[in-house]
Amino acid sequence: MALLVLTLLIVLPLTEIFIQSVYRDGQLQWSAPFRTLANSEMMAVLLSSIWLGVCVIFGTTVLALPLAWVMVTTRLARWRWLEILFLIPFMTPPYIGSMGWILFMQKNGYLEQLAPGLADLGEGFFSFWGMVVIMSLHLYPFLYLLLRGAMELIGGNMEEAAAVTGATFLYRFRRVVAPLLLSAFGMGAMLVFVKTIAEFGTPVTFGKRIGYEVMTSEIHKYISSWPIDFGKATSLSSVLLTTCLLVWYAQSLLNRKYTYGLVGGKGVRRSAIHSHGWLNWAGGIYAILLLLVSIGIPYFSIIAASTMKLRGVGLAWDNFTFDFYKELLSWNSPSMKALVNSLCLSLVASTVAVLLGTWLAIVIGRSKSRLQQTVDLFSLLPNTVPGIVLVVGLILLWNAPWMPIPLYNTYGMVILTYVVLFVPYTVQYVKSAFTQIDAGLYQAGQVFGGRPGYVFRRVLLPLILPGMLAGWMMTFTIASRELVGSLLILPPSIQTSATYIYAQFEQGQVSLGMAMAVISVGLTTLMLILLEVLGSRIKWNTTA
Repeated sequence: MALLVLTLLIVLPLTEIFIQSVYRDGQLQWSAPFRTLANSEMMAVLLSSIWLGVCVIFGTTVLALPLAWVMVTTRLARWRWLEILFLIPFMTPPYIGSMGWILFMQKNGYLEQLAPGLADLGEGFFSFWGMVVIMSLHLYPFLYLLLRGAMELIGGNMEEAAAVTGATFLYRFRRVVAPLLLSAFGMGAMLVFVKTIAEFGTPVTFGKRIGYEVMTSEIHKYISSWPIDFGKATSLSSVLLTTCLLVWYAQSLLNRKYTYGLVGGKGVRRSAIHSHGWLNWAGGIYAILLLLVSIGIPYFSIIAASTMKLRGVGLAWDNFTFDFYKELLSWNSPSMKALVNSLCLSLVASTVAVLLGTWLAIVIGRSKSRLQQTVDLFSLLPNTVPGIVLVVGLILLWNAPWMPIPLYNTYGMVILTYVVLFVPYTVQYVKSAFTQIDAGLYQAGQVFGGRPGYVFRRVLLPLILPGMLAGWMMTFTIASRELVGSLLILPPSIQTSATYIYAQFEQGQVSLGMAMAVISVGLTTLMLILLEVLGSRIKWNTTA
């Protein structure tokens, strides 16, 4: 049953893309996707997307590798609250972060107003490399978390042994640390690459401004602007999907070859080589600068733009106002309706996703049988497939003439899209909690006469509830900011907070859009804090 459900929700939409890409004008044309790519413009767009992904991998590595080393080897590792701050760039919607950078670096922007001598820096920022910087600052937490975890497992024993034999720092890193990091780096690089070429928000805001086209923006253009061409859209989608699957397969081969056992009976400990005072200071300065650039600049621009009466006046105390917030929060206004729509759709979608994901995680179990492994693989597909590709597949499937359920162009279609896109988060969180439960607990419940329903309700459910809550929080946060799915799936004249922000920015109402961004991020953050407190209480009660 789980396999049938995943096939209907995920596999069939992706299959529909391949079918539509080769089935043109009532005939089967296997060469159609290749003919589309043979167009020099389309091939240039594909190469541009791949080149962008490669450059963002390099950018995230430059940011994440030193940070992981600092957070593992210096005294900053004791300040665990820094981990939350380093996740803020990823939790910020990419299109909002891009808008913040545009406002800060543009001509007569906030950088020029604060430091007129740096105006030339702002002009040079609007280029391909500026786009790489923005996307690297958004995605470096992915790579940082994986590298930090791997470095903690390596510990200091092997590096100290190399130092005793006279190895320099660079030699130790090249021959000891780097090979042991290769598996984690490959996984992180794959995720960064897929997220980059699948990203829609930054290319449609910053990329459009500099004239840099990528696959996601081209697919969106063919299915949202006249003349609509689903043939080219599905061809590009199938190429993008194939590229991501090939990268995923290459990463899995790398992971098999360069994975080493690092946890033994002796345990691990921090290296004492790097515990110098000047290294702690240097690491602290680097962390502060990274937080300033990745969080301070975009959020300063967002908040400043949302409180300006007139953009032409610039940063001035007499230009400060809360009028845009009052307009947004006035009842029955378009902005309030968009905010309510976003919250309600995200609440329903995250609740459905956590129920579905919990069921799938329990079915998957510890993935011992081949059928369970297949269900596990299918449940992870939305994480390895570009979101816009999956959305196109859902449109083709649920808008097909033979589909008996008239779901397309309704709120139900929006909820279904959110569930399909984000159910892997719930599956992974619940599966992580489920696999840590000893099977003896179920057996003990059965020995004492507990029926399966009673054992599930009194034994299993309390233990996996923290994982369910974590999956619900992640799904709600990402669904409330989802842009590309909302732009393509929402019924006419219906908006969410994400589409409202995008529309205001396109129409020149920047202050109104940025005020909505502040409210949206603030509301989701507040709900996350409340749920975190609730989750901590549930975990404490379960442990007690």
